[in-house]
Formats: sequence, C-alpha cells, structure tokens
Amino acid sequence: MNWSALQLSLQVTAVATAAIFVVGLALGVLLGRYQFRGQVFFETFIFLPLVLPPSVLGYFLLLALGRGSPLVEWLNLRIVFTWPAAAVASAIVGLPLMVQASRAAVASVDPVLENAARTLGSSEWEVLWRVTLPLARRGVFAGLILGSARALGEFGATLMVAGNIPGRTQTLPLAVYDAVQSRRYEEANVMLLVMTSLAFAGLWAVRRLEGPAYRRREAGR
Repeated sequence: MNWSALQLSLQVTAVATAAIFVVGLALGVLLGRYQFRGQVFFETFIFLPLVLPPSVLGYFLLLALGRGSPLVEWLNLRIVFTWPAAAVASAIVGLPLMVQASRAAVASVDPVLENAARTLGSSEWEVLWRVTLPLARRGVFAGLILGSARALGEFGATLMVAGNIPGRTQTLPLAVYDAVQSRRYEEANVMLLVMTSLAFAGLWAVRRLEGPAYRRREAGR
C-alpha cells in the first residue's frame, strides 16, 4: 500500500472539498433562486468540466496556471507540479456535481415558506440560512459527497497540471496507474480496494440522503 499517496489524496480531497462546498453552494443558490441574462451560457460554462476530456481540462489549467499566465505574473502564484495544483484540478472536476445538486435542492424549496418568513420580518440573509438551506440540506450534502468522491478519483487533469511525482504530487489514482505500469499488481489491488470502498461509501451515503425524499414522492403518487 502506498501510504504517502493515500495521505496526499486525502489532503488534496479535503482542500478541494472545502472549495467545492463554498463555491458550489453559492452558485447553487444563485442559479436555484435567481434568473438573469446570460444564465444559460454561465451554466454551460460551469458544467463544461463534466464533458471535457481530462487532458483538455488539464491543458486549460496549464494555460491558466503555467509560466506566462497573467495569473502567475500578477499574483506571483506558481503552483504547477505541486499538490495545490492537484487540489485545483480536483475542485474543478467536482464542482459541477455540487452546483447541480444544490441548485436542484434550493429550487425545490417551497417559496411559500420563504415568503412567510419574510412577512414575519426576516431579511433575505435570514431566510436563506434559517429556511432555504435547512430545507435543502439533504440535496446540498448529497452534492458535496458526489463532488468529493469525484475529486478523490481525479486522474487526467491532475496528471497534466501536477504531474506524477512520488511523495509530492502522486495521488492514489496516479499511484494505481504507476503500480500497474510497473507490474506491481498486488500493491495496485490493495489501492483498488481502498478506492472502491471509499467510492461505495460515498454513493451509499448519497442514497441514504435521497431515501426520505424518494419515499415521499412514491407515497404522493
């Protein structure tokens, strides 16, 4: 078992999950509650990582974060071929899942309940935190789990922008690839079991979160 790769994967996933939660929740509320000009284009841009080949997404990140990029020149930010670059790649591929789930969850909240809170003197901020998000929490958490699971399994874009440097940027998916290439099949099998178990646990948690809503829909038919 490659413990350094596992530790780095958990570290990268934790940072990516934090970014996915903050940005994804904000975008989910924005798209689930408001209509604005150019929304279709904006949504298409957000969901683009779901359909882009990982190599293309990784190349985009190299252009954005690599040498000669305005972001690098202005902010003096050099993270290519470091583990933060892997966290950025993981966050970008997991973000659309969080946005999609949180948008649907927020949009499903009954506006009557929100309007009732407003008539009782609650501000828009209070309505969001005391009414909307508590009612949408299952969908939000489901999206966060899916986004985190996708971040944990990221391979292609990470390889492009962070490389496959053992002990520095080699995450668990990259370690599996490296082990198979080197014919270390027993080590690859152990890592395969770990990643499959983590993925299964994440999907099981999502199904548990969706269970009550599914049963209510079935009962209402």
